[in-house]
Amino acid sequence: MRYLMLEKDKTALLVIDMQNDNISIGGKSEKSGAVEHAQKQHVVEHISSLINAAHKNNIPVFHNQFVVKKHAAGVGINAPIFKSITKIGSVVEDSWGAATVDGIDISPEDFVLKRTRMSAFNGTQLDILLKNLGITNVIITGVWTNMAVEHTARDAADYGYNVTIVTDGTATINDEWQNVAMNYAMNNIATKMSTKEILNILGESNE
Repeated sequence: MRYLMLEKDKTALLVIDMQNDNISIGGKSEKSGAVEHAQKQHVVEHISSLINAAHKNNIPVFHNQFVVKKHAAGVGINAPIFKSITKIGSVVEDSWGAATVDGIDISPEDFVLKRTRMSAFNGTQLDILLKNLGITNVIITGVWTNMAVEHTARDAADYGYNVTIVTDGTATINDEWQNVAMNYAMNNIATKMSTKEILNILGESNE
């Protein structure tokens, strides 16, 4: 589908894991290719423009962050992704690595939710907050497309939300992983749209 069925007062923007260790130079995931892919996708610039448009349209913005205690205590080692976080010491609470990347601003009216699972719905108040706000549509952006973003999109659909995933407002470690997540995993879950298409709908396009 190339359209977005939404009412602005029933829509929220979800920003997933835009943290230094994930996509910044010097972060713990730098050697994975994540920095280069995020730059190729212009993900910071695109998400920033979506956040600005959301604020102008009174659309609530949720910043969802994966944060762990030192040595990743309590995260577990039952899955390779959790083992990896433990091994490299990523996104440790109160560290530079867990902080929001430059270029993504958090406004006082925004919601900030922290978690230790892949989906932004797991272990947070996201669902109840969205429902209390009367939200039925979520626009999902951020990293990692084939992990946290995909898990969040699947849960959003299961919780009854209409899901839109931003094709150039998401990033992972390379184009192959992006393609698998976007063009296979998301086919029956979400509407796929570019930043420009969403900005056009919100009346915030420069064209």
